Amino acid sequence: MDFSRARDAHPPEQVVRLQDSASGLDGVIALHSTHLGPAAGGCRLWTYPDFNHATLDALRLAEGMSYKNALAGLPLGGGKAVLRRPEGDFDRAALFRAFGEAVEELGGRYVTAEDVGTTVGDMAEVARQTRHVAGLPPQDGRPGGDPSPWTALGVFRAMQAAAEHRLERPIGDCTVAIQGLGSVGAALAYLLHDAGARLIVAEPRSAVVAAVATRTGADVASLGGVLEARCDIFAPCALGGVLNARSIPKLRATVVCGAANNQLGNEEDGTALAERGVLYAPDYVVNAGGIINVCAEYLGWDSAEVAARIDAIPDRLHQVWADAERNGLAVNVAADRLARATIARGRSPAMALP
Repeated sequence: MDFSRARDAHPPEQVVRLQDSASGLDGVIALHSTHLGPAAGGCRLWTYPDFNHATLDALRLAEGMSYKNALAGLPLGGGKAVLRRPEGDFDRAALFRAFGEAVEELGGRYVTAEDVGTTVGDMAEVARQTRHVAGLPPQDGRPGGDPSPWTALGVFRAMQAAAEHRLERPIGDCTVAIQGLGSVGAALAYLLHDAGARLIVAEPRSAVVAAVATRTGADVASLGGVLEARCDIFAPCALGGVLNARSIPKLRATVVCGAANNQLGNEEDGTALAERGVLYAPDYVVNAGGIINVCAEYLGWDSAEVAARIDAIPDRLHQVWADAERNGLAVNVAADRLARATIARGRSPAMALP
């Protein structure tokens, strides 16, 4: 495996191959770092052409989780599980129980949760085999369940900060183009609508986009066309790599702030955004709300702690922007540098809440 094709040339601590012919399990767990604590990150179920593509995705996502958890001030490292969706019908419960056995074998070095393609029910099956799992049904009003509403809330808070920082007006006076209306993208659309923002939305599932457009009055664009929409803020909320040498010249937005992981095709794309005068809000800074809720569930924090840490996302974002400006760096480079320094230091006193 060519690890250099992941986000940087730093190899992960551990890559675990997952195979179980009886259940159809086929995938990988990538542990990027456990320096700050157990490697935490969700389990993605997706259709990949081959194992190599699945592994490269896991490596990039795991490193992003290391940086996300570090800058959120969480006592967690970064990891990710990526499972290849079996062709045809399969026993979903059996697959996730087999995955849970693999998580248990890591002895607490990895904590899993929901991600793209997985559900609370899937995590309940995982929990039959291991306690190192979150995203389970909430009990007694404590954190738990689907983390996507918390992710959406964090992105919304970051978008408010970006609108005031670059556009000098409240989010309710902005036009936002959202690419992808999954559980996070749709929740974000409703938050923005309630705040008064005008929306342009794109989503391949016609029933989903129709429901969101009906409720919010949003204009509908194609997945490709939304990149060129005349708007103030572009919010990538689908899969990664959408901002690249082909798409960036087409952008009409002044701000990029969305929920998708690994939005940039490569590091140079952050520089290209800056050269076009586009303010970038690094994905792993703004979309940390979900993992904050997962961490709270796993460590026994209360919901007030979750809310306080999500409300602090704009402060972390301003710190990244200030560091970028002070040092003449692209925003993504400044964020990566701060995250790596935090991991090397072993704690994040400047960003963690008391």
